[in-house]
This record gives sequence, structure tokens and C-alpha cells, in this order.
Amino acid sequence: MTVTEQQRGVDQLSVNTIRTLSIDAVQQANSGHPGAPLGMAPMGYVLWQRFLRHNPKNPEWVGRDRFVLSAGHASMLIYSLLHLTGYDMPLEDIRNFRQWGSKTPGHPEFFHTKGLDATTGPLGQGAAMTVGMAMAEHHLAARYNREGFPVFDNYVYSIIGDGDLQEGVNHESAALAGHLKLGKLIWLHDDNSVQLDTAVDKTTDEDTAERYRAYGWEVLRVEDGNNLGEIEAAIRQAQGNLDQPTLIQVRTIIGFGSPRAGTSKAHGEPLGAEGVAATKAALGWDYPPFTVPDEVRAHMDATGRGAQQEAEWQAMFDRYREAHPDLAAEVTALLKRELPENLADALPNFEVGGKGVATRNAGGEVINALAKVVPGLMGGSADLSGSTKTTIKDGGELMPGHYEGRNIYFGVREFGMAAAANGLALYGGPRPLVGTFLVFADYLKPAFRLSAIQMQPVTYVLTHDSIGLGEDGPTHQPIEQLAMLRAVPNARVIRPADANETAAAWLMALEHGTGPTALALSRQDLPVLPRNHAGVKKGAYVVRDAEGARVILIASGSEVSLALDAAEALSGEGIPARVVSMPCMEVFREQDASYRDSVLTPGVKRVAIEAAAKQPWYEWVGEGGAVIGMEGFGASAPAKVLFEKFGFSVPNVVKVVRGIL
Repeated sequence: MTVTEQQRGVDQLSVNTIRTLSIDAVQQANSGHPGAPLGMAPMGYVLWQRFLRHNPKNPEWVGRDRFVLSAGHASMLIYSLLHLTGYDMPLEDIRNFRQWGSKTPGHPEFFHTKGLDATTGPLGQGAAMTVGMAMAEHHLAARYNREGFPVFDNYVYSIIGDGDLQEGVNHESAALAGHLKLGKLIWLHDDNSVQLDTAVDKTTDEDTAERYRAYGWEVLRVEDGNNLGEIEAAIRQAQGNLDQPTLIQVRTIIGFGSPRAGTSKAHGEPLGAEGVAATKAALGWDYPPFTVPDEVRAHMDATGRGAQQEAEWQAMFDRYREAHPDLAAEVTALLKRELPENLADALPNFEVGGKGVATRNAGGEVINALAKVVPGLMGGSADLSGSTKTTIKDGGELMPGHYEGRNIYFGVREFGMAAAANGLALYGGPRPLVGTFLVFADYLKPAFRLSAIQMQPVTYVLTHDSIGLGEDGPTHQPIEQLAMLRAVPNARVIRPADANETAAAWLMALEHGTGPTALALSRQDLPVLPRNHAGVKKGAYVVRDAEGARVILIASGSEVSLALDAAEALSGEGIPARVVSMPCMEVFREQDASYRDSVLTPGVKRVAIEAAAKQPWYEWVGEGGAVIGMEGFGASAPAKVLFEKFGFSVPNVVKVVRGIL
């Protein structure tokens, strides 16, 4: 047997090991998706064995390439690859696929399984996040690489399915990637012509290749998804194109080798004992379940070359540190997400008693103050930077050939924008911010949810936060959005009452390193309150107290000023009232009971006021309390008229208080 024949033999044996581990795990769990790994195994093998730069013993090495399995239902593909290449993925976890406590959940979960670069499963989002990763690589390389020192020099890969291509976020993200000419971004399309319900041609007849070419992508095709040489040649060609992202369409057969091959039946249910046996027979596999042949284990172990690749990168970075110490120190701080000491000193201080300030405008001032001392702060808006005030002045624009810019024009692509922000954060270094109107949080909610699941510190600047935006009417007036975002675990929603609270809110967002923060900011001017960063950072605090208070008025955002005015009116009627600003329910909930009771005194009646859906506030007003909020979708009229008509007025607050006392 020649060397070439031996190589082909171990290649095919390795591919079939990936396949059989995958179907054995799905069968043992009696749950999962066997079809995709059976078809994808050759491209997964070629990519990981011949191209991917990574170190299984240090999965977080910054110099690695990034790989995201966007078709996350095919999770056994990546779990098999992690096991075979030397990651901390014991065979026992492969056996315990989809079971409590294992490292192999049904869909890949970042932070749960070492070696993953993103959480995937919601179709379209994995690939969309790789756009952000590629943006991060281009941006950091432009800012920090120097001649002879390619500190940031990574490819970003994703395997995507037909379902990924059909999701709307795919169109948003692919168009953005093509516009930005992200040349190190390579997607491999598992082109098997089958999806869960039916054949692809019953759902779409678009020419995917021409669509991507229209976006500005290079499109390559591999006609035989089992031909390792064709796959390798296509990836190598894609790597050589640094001016365009590349889509490689790989013609595969879902459920390859199984009795259900080429059908929807292969997609999402175990093959059954007879089906597994027939598949292994078709593959020429004559081993017990969960077997990894010795020659495959030795061949696919990437720990040696991974350690060498990291050592070479580290030696280069050590030389970089000597040649460019200031840049190296900044890079190190960025990657550790370190913030400057005394960050609060950089924040603007807004004077009480002067002209009112819209919290969106205050936010813009704060962003620019922070950008001077937080080099990783970057981002943009969904074509609304003039309204959301998210522009970093003198920050430059991230554009083709000018990737060092800190301002990104995402276009009207809220979902793609938020998914890219997740990718920027996951890559490491950038502290992304994204902006749009609060009502359009509906468009980006799935990515906000993944920010929370992945514990990524993305800051969402959501302006025009209430009916106070006025004449634009119900389509633009957020009602249920605050309740929706507050319902997301591990996320913080902060609705500051004034400019000084906005500054503190931004400080909280940057200091919160394990989840997203949504800042709900006003369009209309609001009176400036005395600065109380300590109170804001506890989620709620007393703004105005009254001896022997008979009622506590709790509010957020623009309604805090209304509560203060109402407290004055109540005082004139002999009803002492305390006013509490509650910018962040999530943080207040985390405080100890003694602090919470010091703010919301037990036994005192409470009224909550917020120009949004009422539901979140019943937790705080308790039995016998009341909530003044919205029950409809608003209307088109000047803001002052709307607040009056919907009950956000001093007389109505006084009336409600009288009613509960």
C-alpha cells in the first residue's frame, strides 16, 4: 500500500469515526439530529484537520481561527471533532449526549463546553455572529498590527445549512459582510437540498449563488461533498481571496449511508437500532458503538501542532511587546476586558437646575467621554445614529480599507446588527454598543437573548423610550418592550431618570461583564436630578423622602419627574410621600433585604408609574398597591397631550394615591 493510499485510508476512517460517534450518541440519547453530521462529516474533517488553527489545550487562545457551527442542530459533529482533536471532551460526555450535566447539550452552548466559539441553534444567528467576529479581526488588525507583527490574523469559518440561508438575519448579515469586504470570512454551505419538513425546492427556488454574488461574495462550489480533495481546494482558494467573503456550496447527502439518506426523515430523529446497523454496514464500519480506532485518535489529535502554533504566536507577541510596548499593553488590557481605574472620573457631571436634557443626548455625551479612555468601545446604530446619539466623534468609520474606525454603519438591519455585536464581543477585545429605537427591540430580540445566554457585555442603546416621542404614533411608541427585555434572564434593563442617572447607567453597563445591558433613553428633555451614582448602581434609591410617608411613589425614566411633582401636590394635601427612582429592577432585586426594605418600607402603600406595560411593576407595589401604566398602544399627538390623556399627570397620580389609602 502506498503512502497516498494509507493517507486516504486514515482520512476515510476518520470521517467515518465522526459519523459513527454522531449517530451512536443520537441513538443512545434517543434524541437529536443524525442526518446533518452524516453529510457534513467530510467538510468538518477537512476544515479541522487541514486548516483550522487552534490549540485544544487552550481553547481561548486569541490567535486561533474561529469556527461556528451555525447549523447547531448538528451539534454531534462539533462534539465529535472536539473529542477527536484533543479537547476536554471525554468519550463519556459523547455517550451522555443531551443528558443532564454533560458537556454535550442538544445545541452547542458557549461557556458550557470548552472549544466552542458561540452558542448556536437558532438558525441564521451563528453565521451572523461570524460577521461580527470577522469585523473584530479586521478592526483589531488595522489598529494594532505592525509590520512583521500579525497579532490579529485569523480566519473565521462557519458551516451553515439551508435553514440558515432562509432566515432573514442571513440576508442582513451576508449583505453587510459583502459590503465591508470581509475577506477572511468563509462559510461552507451544507447544500443537501433537504430541510425538516420537505425538500428545499418546495420552499424556495432562489439562485443562492447569484444572491451571494450580488452581495459581493465570492461563491465556490464543490459538487461531491465526500471528495476531500475538492473541499480542500475550495477552502484554499477562499483563503486566498482577502477582498471578499466566500460562500462554498458543498453538495452533500443528508443522512449519508443511512436508509433515510436524502430525505427529511434523516433530519431530526434517531435512526433506530436497525437504521444504525444498516448505516454502519454501508460505511464498512465493523466496530462496537462509540469506538475510536487507535490510528484515528493518533491522526486527528491536534494538541501537538496546536501547542506549536500558539508558542510561535506567543513568541511573536513577545517581540511585539518589546518593539511596541504601549500597543501591547493596550491589546492585553482589551483582551482581558480591563477598564481604567477611576472610570467614573471620566463621566460628565450634569448640573441641577439648568435646562432639561434628553437622556439620549446625555448618553451621547457619556459615550464620547468614555470612548477617550475605553479604547474597545465601538459600534453604531441601525441607520439612526443621529437620533440615538451613538456616534463616537473622531472615532472614524469602519469601512472597507479603513477597518480601524470605531463607528459602524449597520444600515436598517437591527437583527444583523445585534448578532454582529455578539460576534464582536465573542471574538474578544471590542466592547460593542448598538443603537435603535426601543420599539424596534422587537427586531433584535433573538440576538439580545443570545447576548444573555452567552453572557456577552453588549450595550443596547434603545432611545425614544415611551409615548413621549409623541407624534410618530403607536407604531413607534414602545409599550410592551420594556417588559419583554426585563423578562430575559441575565440581562439588565436600565431606564435612567435624567442625565446624571444616564452617566451612572453607562458605568454599570461597562462594569457588567457577564451579560447585556439595555439602556432605555428618552427623546424628550428631562429635569436634571442631583447626582447619586451609588443609588443608581443599587438599582433603586430614594430621590425624595418625607417623614412618616404614607405612600411610596416608584418610577423610572421620565416618570420620576412626574412622581416628584405629584409628591409635592400630595404633601400640600397632607399626604407625605416618598419618591423612589428605580432605573434597574434586576440590580435592585440583587440587593440584600435590608437595603430593599430601606427603600421600599414594608407596610407603606406603593404606586408605580411608568409609561409602558404594567406587568413588571406588580412585583414592587405588592398587595394593595397600584400601577399607573399603559394598557393600549398609544396615539399620535404631542407628547404633553399624550401624557395627560393616558393618565401620566399630577392630578391622576394624586387620585390613584387617594384611592389606595
